[in-house]
Amino acid sequence: MLPGQGLGLIDDGLVACRDGLIVYAGAATGAPGLDALEILDCEGRWITPGLIDCHTHLVYAGNRANEFEQRLNGATYESIARQGGGIVSTVNATRAASESQLVAQTLPRLDALLAEGVTTVEIKSGYGLALEHERKQLLAARALQKQRAVTVRTTFLGAHALPPEFAGRADAYIDEVAGRMLPALAAEGLVDAVDAYCEKIAFSIDQTRKVFEAATRAGLRVKLHAEQLSNMHGVTLAAEFGALSADHLEYVDDAGVAAMAQAGTAAVLLPGAFYFLRDTKVPPLDAFRKARVPIAIATDCNPGTSPLTSLLMAMNLSATLFRMTVQECLVGVTRAAATALGMSEQIGTLEPGKRCDLAVWNIEQPADLVYRMGFNPLHARVWGGA
Repeated sequence: MLPGQGLGLIDDGLVACRDGLIVYAGAATGAPGLDALEILDCEGRWITPGLIDCHTHLVYAGNRANEFEQRLNGATYESIARQGGGIVSTVNATRAASESQLVAQTLPRLDALLAEGVTTVEIKSGYGLALEHERKQLLAARALQKQRAVTVRTTFLGAHALPPEFAGRADAYIDEVAGRMLPALAAEGLVDAVDAYCEKIAFSIDQTRKVFEAATRAGLRVKLHAEQLSNMHGVTLAAEFGALSADHLEYVDDAGVAAMAQAGTAAVLLPGAFYFLRDTKVPPLDAFRKARVPIAIATDCNPGTSPLTSLLMAMNLSATLFRMTVQECLVGVTRAAATALGMSEQIGTLEPGKRCDLAVWNIEQPADLVYRMGFNPLHARVWGGA
């Protein structure tokens, strides 16, 4: 996959790497003279950029399979929450776990992604909801890339939900997030970007603005969970702050799409949550296409609404549920996903100067990566040339 609007398919191609960076990607015929120390013959297999999962909540403790079963038996989300379930149960489990325990519980989820050719993953905090526990989540996320060959981008999501100790005091909690938690974690170098959940069941526009203003003061780019359940016009706020991405977006309107296009904000679609919650309001794909908004796809891996650890399955869900094309799905987990992380200069396409992150596939055509369900055709994964 070469730079440009399409996939940039090359028959009989060659990728050359030096010191972890691509020095040539293109047709083997006519390639410049390369004095290679090692040559790997992929035997006609397809090569793509390493896949990028640009929206996950991968680090958490416990699970909520029991709640899933309760909902299947007729319980409502509200009734489960009143019994101490929902996000509160994940917060309690995450707070009770040590950093090493969080790493141990997260590694199987990460390994599932890596086994499908993922070379870069974004990981959000947001299940600690207190400084020491948000720090612990971010430290665990950073520790993962010391144990696995993967690039981890950390996002501070302190404004994810209201912790029990701040019940009825949302403004006070946002003051804690923006005034204490965010500056401290940014100063410790644990934060690559800042996210918030702007929704009727979460935080308001004004509260989100306070978080974004604090992020700007800290020199950090922002992202936003927006327009998932209703149109709060959070996308317009995100665009005002030059957000890297706005995510979910089922209810975004034309004005929001136009604001995203103007700001260069990517749309991150999360079909796992759409499927798991049995949603019916589809994101406005045609509007994104017409406005040339980059469309990324991610797993949204989390214990409550998208327990998905397959980016290949996310592509299939995007095609079947959102009617995205094969090309859109492949771009969504490579070039557009890199844009959503602010990393388009480093990864996402195969071109000189970028990291040599590759996925080598046992497939006959690109559509194979989108059409299969529960089948992994990965032959090899290359991270930084290794």
